[in-house]
Amino acid sequence: MAIGSRPVASPDTFSVAILGGGIGGLAMALSLATHVTSLRNITVYEQAPAYKEIGAGIGIGVNASRILKRYGVYDAANAISGDRNGIHRSLRRWDNGDEIVSVSAMDEETSNGGVRQLSVHRAEFLEVLYEHIKNTTCAKLETDKKAVEIVEDQKGGKAVIHFADGTHVAADLVIACDGIHSNVRRQFSKGNDLMPRYSGRVCYRGLLPMSAVEEDWPYDSFAVSWLGPSRHFLVFPISQNKTLNVVAFVSKSEAELGALKESWSSTAPRSEVEAEFSGWDETVQKVVRAMEPWPGKWKLNDRELLDQWVYLGGKVVLGGDAAHAMLPHQGSGAGHAIEDSFVMGQAIKAFFENPSLGLETYMKLYQETRLPRAQRAQLTSRQAGDVYEMQGPEFAGLVFEQRLQVIHDKFKDRMTWVWGHDLEADFNATRTRLGL
Repeated sequence: MAIGSRPVASPDTFSVAILGGGIGGLAMALSLATHVTSLRNITVYEQAPAYKEIGAGIGIGVNASRILKRYGVYDAANAISGDRNGIHRSLRRWDNGDEIVSVSAMDEETSNGGVRQLSVHRAEFLEVLYEHIKNTTCAKLETDKKAVEIVEDQKGGKAVIHFADGTHVAADLVIACDGIHSNVRRQFSKGNDLMPRYSGRVCYRGLLPMSAVEEDWPYDSFAVSWLGPSRHFLVFPISQNKTLNVVAFVSKSEAELGALKESWSSTAPRSEVEAEFSGWDETVQKVVRAMEPWPGKWKLNDRELLDQWVYLGGKVVLGGDAAHAMLPHQGSGAGHAIEDSFVMGQAIKAFFENPSLGLETYMKLYQETRLPRAQRAQLTSRQAGDVYEMQGPEFAGLVFEQRLQVIHDKFKDRMTWVWGHDLEADFNATRTRLGL
């Protein structure tokens, strides 16, 4: 059956190609399979030889945990999580560890089926998603597939992905979750958005056995940030509280970076971290002394806001960091990629309910639902980093004690809009506004 010359789409024959096998890409596959159970032609293309995350710990707020529960993977993710004892982050003075403000994780009552904030190792969490997809066979998983270009086929019906190995594949929908350095975003976006930009901070990363620091730990939670001028030091527990994730941030001009790149393989001697945080609270010193001799050193890059995520008449769509890479200062990047997946699943479900309106209509519904919230997260993540380090006009002319009060006021309820949001209501409101 056709409307004009366009055949009506059916989930039995509709094909989806997801570029990028990280958290965002695998969450996309899970969402599509959950929302449209008859949609079976889903393939994830990962450019690396294996589905394997490099990196350390990430936080997943209750907003994303609720979605993971709908996908059937929350329990497995919860089983590998650390325990923050109900605290998202306890913000403390750099010099003596006194509390500035502790931010609740907004955990729900788990005995009644609620969820909690998760603190997970990236690789362990990715394995949870990967194993679920593999065991349920809800999507095909390909490796060694780096997309270099996407074009429309001559009939205008599908998008054709050309890979670096010389092969190509056609799909009705391509969802690009290929990260902050997205080739797809680079191909389709315009203006001065071709490459990420330096954010003004570097960070040192490490993973410690909890046994190295847990004796005489002075706080109620292992999720702590010490804040000081031009520096802040973050720790939180992962891997069932067997491991402490450490991220130490330092503001530096680009001229001071030398040859430093944004690379998980970059390292620095531990003595460099010791020098940067010399004189800080004794618990910080204890953590630094327990770090590996050569911790990771990372150039934190950022992305400009992008107002268009949908291309080729709705056949190509961006998600996750490809659409809205954000700095880690609010700990919500992974959660927003998971939110993207949920809204995409809702949009595809709505498309199959009324495919005569065309795919582009529903991909714009996805974009219009997600873009304002994701961009707000990008902006507030930048702002959070500045507030942690007492930078910005609101701190001008204030003595240190007055600056601590500004931090308290800005962070006491800061995360409520992220975790307390009703994403489904958001989608339905956008759908009504667009007349769909």
